[in-house]
Amino acid sequence: MHESIAQVLATQGKWRLAYSHLNEALRLARDTQGVTPLIPEQYQRQVDELRRAHAEAVDASLRDALTASYNRRYLDQKLDTLLAEQPRDGKGIAVGLIDLDHFKQVNDTHGHLVGDRVLQQVVALLQADLPAGSFCARYGGEEFVLVLPEVSPWFAVTTLERARARVAEHNWSKIVPELAITISAGLAHRPGWELPQRDAEWQLRRADDLLYAAKRAGRNVVAYRKSGAIRIAGLDDTCR
Repeated sequence: MHESIAQVLATQGKWRLAYSHLNEALRLARDTQGVTPLIPEQYQRQVDELRRAHAEAVDASLRDALTASYNRRYLDQKLDTLLAEQPRDGKGIAVGLIDLDHFKQVNDTHGHLVGDRVLQQVVALLQADLPAGSFCARYGGEEFVLVLPEVSPWFAVTTLERARARVAEHNWSKIVPELAITISAGLAHRPGWELPQRDAEWQLRRADDLLYAAKRAGRNVVAYRKSGAIRIAGLDDTCR
């Protein structure tokens, strides 16, 4: 009976249900006859395609449609997981909150289509040199977040400073003549031994405070904390 139902469902394109009924038919055949018939290749192929489509749909639900970076939903989920699982004896986790400087002027002057191209290129530049396990997510509007697990404070500062420099030095005139784009960033690093455990929102607030410090310092800089004091990469250290 299950095999007949599976055939009907298959003709209707309902491959997942068909596969379920076929599996039940195979189980009954195995229990009563002591043998396991082979699953028809057509069923297996269609189910594999359904699984791939499902995986792609899940990934798409966690991506920003414009930039293909991860979205806020993924950021909140993944960052909370990383913070909760961070080993006490590990190097720590860094969160960089990045904002495009004067981006509203780009949209107002050149239009949103140009603005969209700028956002896409900025994401490509931010992701160009990320260490394994790190990721970029769109935080909202022209703000993005870089998450770097298991990195030292110095490595995190250096990584963000290099990303800032790539954006500043990029040839933006390929999009619009004489266009210049820079970013400001606030970098919050949490060492593995730091207690109590904090969630993603708390870590992002720390990075946001430092982003404002970067803007107060004149923009196009990376702000971070060292020994409790706010530092600017390249001014208070030798990153640049």
